[in-house]
Amino acid sequence: MESGERGIMSEKEAGLGSGVSNAWNERMRLIRLRRKNERWHFRDELRAIPRWIVITLIVVFVIAQIFALLINVYGVANNGVMWPEPGNPVLSSLALAGVVTLGALFFFPWILLLGYVYRDAKRRGMNAALWTILCIILMPAYVALGFIIYFLARDPLPYACPKCGATVGPRFNFCPTCRCDLHPCCPSCKREIVENDKFCPFCGHDLAANASVAAPTS
Repeated sequence: MESGERGIMSEKEAGLGSGVSNAWNERMRLIRLRRKNERWHFRDELRAIPRWIVITLIVVFVIAQIFALLINVYGVANNGVMWPEPGNPVLSSLALAGVVTLGALFFFPWILLLGYVYRDAKRRGMNAALWTILCIILMPAYVALGFIIYFLARDPLPYACPKCGATVGPRFNFCPTCRCDLHPCCPSCKREIVENDKFCPFCGHDLAANASVAAPTS
């Protein structure tokens, strides 16, 4: 009796895990296909980084260089002797400036990425604070894992309604202005389809042959 109940529980758990996996895979498929229509420009993505973060990092870098130079010149950090060349102030100053620059090149990109994730998630209608915190939590142990998860799972950008041109979010089912169906479904199995589907990925229905399929999302 107990073994039978355990078997039923195992089947339910397996079914639940399979359902979650299928839902995640379907979500990722739709996201990838819809993001293909985004016009991605590197310069525009750089503008997404908050300007105050860039200015703050520049100020911190300049202050760090000045502070390190003053400490080295006065020999405070090395028992009154300049580092690494006591008899060559110019070389010592350049060497220390290089060390500070290397440190900035290692830490600053991560801070800029965090600023980008926050701003990008906000413009995509996602929980910006939650995604930023997730990246920060995963950074000490897994470095870039949080950023990788974000870039794979982020929603598409808002787009123009194919009927009236109003801006709509990627999670909208209908346009709030003209009531256009933004997520057409298969006329046979009633599951969601996307613009690149020639056949329904669930039931195999020929979508091109059916004139009732709604216009594709942009």
